Order: sequence, then structure tokens, then C-alpha cells
Amino acid sequence: MLLDAASLYFRAFYGVPTSVTAPDGRPVNAVRGFLDMTARLLTAHAPDRLVACWDDDWRPAFRVEALPSYKAHRLSPEGGEETPDELGPQVPVLVDVLAAAGVARVGAPGYEADDVIGTLATRARGPVDVVTGDRDLFQLVDDARGVRVLYTARGISDIEVVDEAAVTAKYGIPGRSYADFAVLRGDPSDGLPGVAGVGAKTAAALITEFGDLAGIRAAAARTAVPKAPLTAAVLRRLHAGAEYLDAAPVVVAVARDIDMPAVEGALPRRPADPAALAALADAHGLRSSLGRLGAALGWPADVLG
Repeated sequence: MLLDAASLYFRAFYGVPTSVTAPDGRPVNAVRGFLDMTARLLTAHAPDRLVACWDDDWRPAFRVEALPSYKAHRLSPEGGEETPDELGPQVPVLVDVLAAAGVARVGAPGYEADDVIGTLATRARGPVDVVTGDRDLFQLVDDARGVRVLYTARGISDIEVVDEAAVTAKYGIPGRSYADFAVLRGDPSDGLPGVAGVGAKTAAALITEFGDLAGIRAAAARTAVPKAPLTAAVLRRLHAGAEYLDAAPVVVAVARDIDMPAVEGALPRRPADPAALAALADAHGLRSSLGRLGAALGWPADVLG
């Protein structure tokens, strides 16, 4: 089970009221929500390995170089990612809690969590559940390899299982074609404009007819007599968007071959540092959430003292 950590703690922050606080009054809603969601996922899906995948770089240079608009709307005045004031201080707490609990947390310099997930999913020798609220990771679904997405569609408790059939049912495209679909349609949440005038239905029709983005562009280059789905209007739009179509695939495609060390991710049968975890639990009011996480992991009931 691969957790898209930033996606989940943002979801937790917005899904759990900020009135959930530590003894000193600081909000811990994102931490509590993240831990509670992880406990529910472990109980429901019983993975034998667990990795929290981290954004070491939420806006990698290679993606910005290809498409300067990539996530530009999320930039803070200081140049980092714009984050709610109540959330920022909770992230280091979550880092400390995961370390003390012994849950593997993995990032890669210059890459997003998506790329860490893509690499680990590609390396895996067995089934993989990717937990995320980011549709970009639908491109990883692979029924033959048992890779699916547990999509946090709404809040932190409503999980939608996404396999190839679900992608096809939702978007009308082959199960592993989501990246090309996103390039054509665009995704405002990532600053991805798409091809002007090409919406979801047209994008799906083009992919169904020509297989992938390369096939679509090849067909557009050789088509002399317009015919649906390559109508005269669609041809004009594809030609007008040629520069964007050259750049966008680099931005949308999840990296699957990052040079990073092997990650075991074995479930911790006891906390890595019980004393530190107990101190964090008391300081931040996390005993109930850590109790639920511990129960899901099979920890002894008295592990936190």
C-alpha cells in the first residue's frame, strides 16, 4: 500500500474540523485524520507493506521547464506551496509520528510523491494499492499487475476503488490511457490548460479511435479529409496546440524509474521508538488515533504505556 502523503494530509485537514486540537490548543486535525484514515485502510485492505510517499519537491524543475504554468497558481508569495496556516505546523508533527511509529516514509530529491509511487508500483512484484485523491495516478492502474487506486473521492472516509474498468466506465477510455486523456482535456488543478476546445468527450473519442496521443498526432498530421472524430475543427485545435502537446506529456507522465534505493516498507509490529511515540501522543493529543493505528498494525495494547 502506497500512500500519497500530501494528498491525504490535505484531505484530512479539510475533512476533519480544526477544532480537533492538541492539549495546548494547536490544531492537529490533519495528523489525526491521516492516522485514522491509515488505520481504516490497514483494517479494510490488510496490506503486508506500507509506504508513505512524500513530495520532496512538489513542483519539480523539469516539469516547470516543460510547462511554466504547472502548479503556478499554488505558489505562495515566498515561492513555496501555498498552505493553510493551521496545516503547515502539523506536517513536521506527522513526520515525527511516522518515524517513531516505524512507518516507512520515502521521497526523492527533485521528484513528487507521484513519481515515488510510480517507481515503487513498477518495481513491485505483487499487487499494489495506491491511496490518493489525485486523479493523475489513475494512469498507473494495471489489472494484469494488480495495481489499483484507492481514491479518496470525498473527504477521508469515502474510498472509491479504481481499476481499469472503473477508468473506462468513468471516462470512456482504455484503462491505462488517463495520462493522454489528461493532456488533451487539461487539468486546472495542476495548471494544465489542455488543448483549447477539446473537452472530455472529444479527448475520449480521439483516444478510443487512435489509441494514444502519438497515434492521434500522427493521424492529425496525415489527415487530408476531415472525418469524425478528426473533424476540421478538431484538426485546427490540435495543430494550434502543437507546442503545448510537445511539452505536456513530460508534465503529466508519472516517473516510473527514479534512481532511488530499495524500500522494504514492512508493517511495523511494534513502534520503532515507543518512548518518542508516547511523548508525541501526549504532547499532541494523539493517543486515541495512535491506539487505532496500533490496533490495525497488531501492536500490543500497552505499547504506549
